[in-house]
Amino acid sequence: MTTNTSDQELQGTEVPASSRARFYTLPVSNVRKLTADSIEVTFAVPAELQDDFDYLPGQYVAIRATIPDADGNDVELRRSYSICAEPQPGEIKVAIKKDLGGLFSTWANENLKAGDELDLMSPTGAFISKHKMTGLNDPESIDVQQGGNFVALAAGSGITPVIAIARTVLAANENVNFNLVYANKAAMDVMFVEELADLKDRYPSRFALHHVLSREQRISPLLSGRIDSDKLTQLLDTVVQVDSVDEWFICGPFELVQLIRDTLKDKGVAEEKVRFELFNTGTADRPEGNIGRPVEVDPAGDNFTIDFKLDGLEGSVQTPANARETILNAALRVRADVPFACAGGVCGTCRAKVVEGETEMEANFALEPDEVEKGYVLTCQTRPTSESVKVDFDA
Repeated sequence: MTTNTSDQELQGTEVPASSRARFYTLPVSNVRKLTADSIEVTFAVPAELQDDFDYLPGQYVAIRATIPDADGNDVELRRSYSICAEPQPGEIKVAIKKDLGGLFSTWANENLKAGDELDLMSPTGAFISKHKMTGLNDPESIDVQQGGNFVALAAGSGITPVIAIARTVLAANENVNFNLVYANKAAMDVMFVEELADLKDRYPSRFALHHVLSREQRISPLLSGRIDSDKLTQLLDTVVQVDSVDEWFICGPFELVQLIRDTLKDKGVAEEKVRFELFNTGTADRPEGNIGRPVEVDPAGDNFTIDFKLDGLEGSVQTPANARETILNAALRVRADVPFACAGGVCGTCRAKVVEGETEMEANFALEPDEVEKGYVLTCQTRPTSESVKVDFDA
């Protein structure tokens, strides 16, 4: 997963207060096989880091590891994964599905074991309910008075944040109903199949589960085949009462998420009711692999000056105007601890505020509209367009 984007303000729920997200080394306490190509990884969180790893259902962590590439050379990789369990003190659980050609996900599925250590960034992300929920450090603050009808549409590993949200709201409030449409290729690909069945058994009248399999024939034709525009419309017209839904959660690949958002908009669903998260942007031509790429500054050339603030310290770097270098890439050349994870405009980890100067942001799948209006940008997608630019990662 590369994560987190949404189109509404956080109403009623506040992300746990913490300093800027940073990496901590945590031990793997358990690795559990979910399907033939996916695992659940549990990390042990020591008591002294409990505040740093407070989180809300639906948030994610970035993982950093140095592993051998296809040529046997060690490379540092960063990947973001949603936390797949409701908040529990002392642990963080994520699910990692092997992607075709995915270096980190393949390595993790084939090699990761209890006792290994990986670097985890403290949790972040805005794919969370607008209803008042709770972090693991604040168990009494969840809003048990307000009920609601929740609907989630997930595909593949998009179930990971959704199951955490579903578990939490169903357990907290007997007036909550949760309707889940979950798409996969085949039954053998369904992640958390036992946990979903358990939710159905525990809340038979409040949790509705609809498995859609694209490569297996089910009894109902509606639940067989790929979700396209026609099938989505049928699903929304038959298994979901659109007008009664208080909050929507969508998590999956770019094309499906966009299809669902557009369809809901056509049906009159207000944007503030819809929260979504992406696996990736679906655009293979984006320069996600260029983080830290070498750039040489010509002292006599046409250069932009980028000043930045991080952890209270000032930094400065120049970048050639013709290099079209992102602010993140430039900053990483002079300071290795500048925060980032996906580098694809999806997760929001590299967020900063433009204090001075002019910039252009190529893609944004993570920032709220009001954040953009206030001057926040994703530095992995943002380039300077004025002679000097100043950004604040601490803002």
